[in-house]
Amino acid sequence: MARKLLENKDSCSMLHTINIIGTKWKPLILYLLANKSVRFGKLLFFMEGVSRKVLTDQLRELEEDGFILRQKFGEVPPRVEYSLTDKGKSFLPVLKQMCDWTIQWNPEVSFMDCKIVLPAED
Repeated sequence: MARKLLENKDSCSMLHTINIIGTKWKPLILYLLANKSVRFGKLLFFMEGVSRKVLTDQLRELEEDGFILRQKFGEVPPRVEYSLTDKGKSFLPVLKQMCDWTIQWNPEVSFMDCKIVLPAED
C-alpha cells in the first residue's frame, strides 16, 4: 500500500515530520530500537496488535527515510536485524521529551510496568 501523506504545499516542517513518523507504530519502532539492534520477531512481540504486514511496511518506510538500517545475515534460517542510523538516533531526544511530558501530565497512570527504557542522555 502506498504511503498516505498529508498535503504539504507550504513546506511546513511540522507536516513534514508528521509525514515521516506520524503513524501509530513508527515512534514505537524507533523507541524499541533505541538501545540495540532488534530482530523482526522481537519487534512483533513487543508491538502487540500490529500485523506482520503493517510492521513490514512501517520498517520499509523508516528505512527509506534513513531512520533505520536493515541488516540481513547470510544464515539458515535467515536472520534480519534492524537498528537506528545516526539520523534515527538523533530523533531519540524528541521521543524522550514526549515520554517525559506524558509522565509529567498523567500522574494517575503508573508507568512502572513499562518494559522498554530509553537510554540515558549523554
